[in-house]
Amino acid sequence: MPVIKHPAQRVAVLIDIQNLYHSAKNLYGKRVNFKEVLRVAIEQRQLVRSFAYVVYTETEEEQSFFHALEKLGIEIRVKDLQVFYGGMKKADWDVGIAIDGVRLANSVDVIILMSGDGDFIPLVEYLKNVGTQIEVVAFGKSASSKLQEASDDFLDLSNDPEQYLLNIKKPANDNSAERSSGSQKQKQESRPQKQSRAK
Repeated sequence: MPVIKHPAQRVAVLIDIQNLYHSAKNLYGKRVNFKEVLRVAIEQRQLVRSFAYVVYTETEEEQSFFHALEKLGIEIRVKDLQVFYGGMKKADWDVGIAIDGVRLANSVDVIILMSGDGDFIPLVEYLKNVGTQIEVVAFGKSASSKLQEASDDFLDLSNDPEQYLLNIKKPANDNSAERSSGSQKQKQESRPQKQSRAK
């Protein structure tokens, strides 16, 4: 049963940048169009706060990405990449996201969690138990099925990747275009297959 969404609802958004970034990269070799994802997820409701959780690695490209998020009105939460002896690297925002979710629960009607990470299932269950509507946004092809089921509502970005990705090119092994019509199938078969690559 679809959840109720109306303009008077106060909404907070928690964006697990690493999760969405790597999902888009591995599935499609492209980047997420966060402006469009936010627009669709919020649905003209009252946005109270939005946080993006990022890892700082000191690249110029990264800085421009942070600025683009800030222009969208998203507050940046930054954590330095930790490099341990032996080369192991760690950058985990799970606890920080969970704490912000609990902290915001009493101030908003809806929390939108943009992540497909199953580690957030306890957070989702807690938020539902305290009366906060919890909506999850992620790529269904890589998101935890249990997380999808636990949420009040799930927006599957994989259902329309052209809308939610920047300059998308479908992988060569994606046959959805071939199934759409017989003529398109013939065109695909007449072209040499390109190897898909992860960005």
